[in-house]
Amino acid sequence: MTKDDSHKDDSWLEDYEGQLAIDAYQTNDAVVIKAPIAGVRSADLEISITDEVVTIRGTRHKDEGITDDSYFCQECYWGAFSRSYVLPVAVDSENAKASLKDGVLIINIPKQERSKTRILQINSE
Repeated sequence: MTKDDSHKDDSWLEDYEGQLAIDAYQTNDAVVIKAPIAGVRSADLEISITDEVVTIRGTRHKDEGITDDSYFCQECYWGAFSRSYVLPVAVDSENAKASLKDGVLIINIPKQERSKTRILQINSE
């Protein structure tokens, strides 16, 4: 394949959405999700959280000043991406916080306080 042939049939990429790699772990008090998203501004990110699922959507913008013909190699994904993660424990989505530092997105979601066990009295008739 020549350099000119490499970009002839890229039309399928227009509807493609990349998937974001994440690390998810728990501490005593929270569920933490980390995602390396170098080159993405916080204005280009959207995070939605329910009590069961976290969804991260964003866009990584290509440098407008460089044409496709100028590349020797193009391995980085540019464009829209998303990732949904089903939370394995009950969380307090209302108090979740997100930060972006050094190209790493960190989402901290407090765990829901566990309810105390309640002993029920059995009525016999």
